[in-house]
Amino acid sequence: MTTSVWTALAAAVTRDLAEALPDDQRFGRLLDALRAVLPFDAAAVLRLEGDVLVPVAARGLGDEVMGRRFVPAEQPRLARLLAAGGPLRFGADSTLPDPYDGLIDSVGSDEALLPVHDCMGAPLQIDGRPWGVITFDALAPGTFDDIGVPRLQELVAWVEAGVRAGAAVATLRERGERDARLQQQALQAERSRRTLAGRSAAMQALRDEIGTVAGTDLTVLVFGETGVGKELVAERLHAQSPRADRPLVRVNCAALPESLAESELFGHRKGAYTGALEHRAGLFELADGGTLFLDEVGELPLAVQAKLLRVLQSGELQRPGSDRTVRVDVRTIAATNRLLRDEVARGRFRADLYHRLSVFPLHVPPLRERGKDVLTLAGSFLDENQHRLGVRSLRLTPAAKAALLAHDWPGNVRELEHTIGRAALRAVAQQGRSQRWTVIDAEHLGLAPAPPLRGPGPAVPEPVPRVPGQTLRDATDAFQRRWLQDVLARHDGQAAAAAREAGMDRSNFARLLKRLEVRR
Repeated sequence: MTTSVWTALAAAVTRDLAEALPDDQRFGRLLDALRAVLPFDAAAVLRLEGDVLVPVAARGLGDEVMGRRFVPAEQPRLARLLAAGGPLRFGADSTLPDPYDGLIDSVGSDEALLPVHDCMGAPLQIDGRPWGVITFDALAPGTFDDIGVPRLQELVAWVEAGVRAGAAVATLRERGERDARLQQQALQAERSRRTLAGRSAAMQALRDEIGTVAGTDLTVLVFGETGVGKELVAERLHAQSPRADRPLVRVNCAALPESLAESELFGHRKGAYTGALEHRAGLFELADGGTLFLDEVGELPLAVQAKLLRVLQSGELQRPGSDRTVRVDVRTIAATNRLLRDEVARGRFRADLYHRLSVFPLHVPPLRERGKDVLTLAGSFLDENQHRLGVRSLRLTPAAKAALLAHDWPGNVRELEHTIGRAALRAVAQQGRSQRWTVIDAEHLGLAPAPPLRGPGPAVPEPVPRVPGQTLRDATDAFQRRWLQDVLARHDGQAAAAAREAGMDRSNFARLLKRLEVRR
C-alpha cells in the first residue's frame, strides 16, 4: 500500500475525529477512501444490534439496502464473518448464498439483477467485543485474488479506528445530557424495527426537530397526511424524553364513541351514568408521570374539547360523578391529519384548545416529498415479507424501483407497506419459494400509471351509460355507493377519515352508509 493511500485513509479518520459526523457519513467516507486500494463493486459496513446486522453505510448497493435488516442465523456468510478471528474470502465457487445477490446497483447494466461472484469481509471488534462486519463484493470472479489477508487486516484496522472515533464523539456529546438508563432507552427506540427511516433532508429536519423538543414537557402537535407515521413520531418523542421509563398511553380519538369519550379520557365514579357500575380511572390518570398520545385529536366532540383544555391548563381533572379533583402530571402529544386552523374557522374545533395543543407543531412530510426514502422503506418492508412468506430473498427490479419512485403515494408509508406486501405475495405465487431470490417487477406492484396530460381545450365528458328502467334516484344512489366504497378503501375503512374527505359530519356519514348498505 502506497504512502499516499495511507495518508488518505489517515486523513479520513482524523477528519472524522474532528467532526461530529453521523455514522452513515463517517463510514461512507471510509468506504470511499478504501476504493483507492480495493477494486470492489460494492461494500458495506453493518453494525450488530442485538441479533441483527443493520447497514450503517454502503457503496454500490441499491438504496433499499439501507432499509434491510440481516439476521446472521439466516445469512451463513455473515454468520461466518461474525465468528471469524480475521478476514475471510468467499470465492465464486462458494455454495453459501450471498446476502447481496441481486442488490448490487445495476445502473448502467444490461442485467436487471446482478449476482455476486467474489466476496470477502471481516469482523469488526471494539475493545474485544463484536461491533459488526465489513464486506466487499465484486461481480467478476477472481477480483480479489491479489488481496492478501495482511493487507485486508490493515484496512480493517482503519475501519475500526473510525468506529472508535464515532464512539468517542458520541460519548462526549452525550455526557451530562442524560443518565445511562435514558441513553439506553433512546438507543433501543432508535433501533426499533419500525423507526423513522429515511435519509432525505425532510426526514433529517424532522428528526432534528424531535431532538429539540423531546427533552422538554412542551405539548406537541404532530400533523401530516394519513399514513405518514405520526404515531412513530410520538413514540420517538416519548422515548427521548425524561419520561421514557413511564407509560406512553395511546388513544385514537376517532374510535371513541361520543357518549363515552369523556369517561375514557377522565374516568368516572360509580353511578355517574347508566352502566357505570364501578369507579374507573381514565387515560389521563393511567398516563400519570408519562405521556398521553391523542391520535386524531380533531375528532373529539366540542364538549370534550372544553374539558380537555382544562386539564391541559391546570393539570387537574374531575371524574364524571365526582366532586373531587385529581391532579395529574402528563405530557400531551396530539396528532391530526386535519388542518385544525380550518376546523377552528368552521367552528368544529376550539381555538383556545388548538393554541394549547400546538405549542410546538411538528409536520411529518408526505412520502412524495422524501425522494429515495421510498426505496429505503421498501427495503424494510421487503425484509418483513421475506420472513412472513418464508422465502430466501426478495429483490426489486430496476423497473419496480422506478415505479415506486414515480408513484405519488396518496396513502404514504401505509400505502407503500401494503403495496410491497401484495407485490411480494404475487411474486412468490408466480415464482415459488425455492428460487435463489424472488424478483418483484413493476407489474407485481399494481401501481396505476400517471393519468395522461390533457391537451388544450375543454375536456369532453364521457357519455353516462343508461340502464333501462333506472330512475335518477337509482342512478344517484348507485354513484354514491361506488364513491363511498372508494373513499372508505382509501382510508382503510376508517369512517372518520372518510367522512372528512366527504365533507360530512360523522353521524350523517354513518347514516348514509347504512341507507345505501355500504359495508366498511
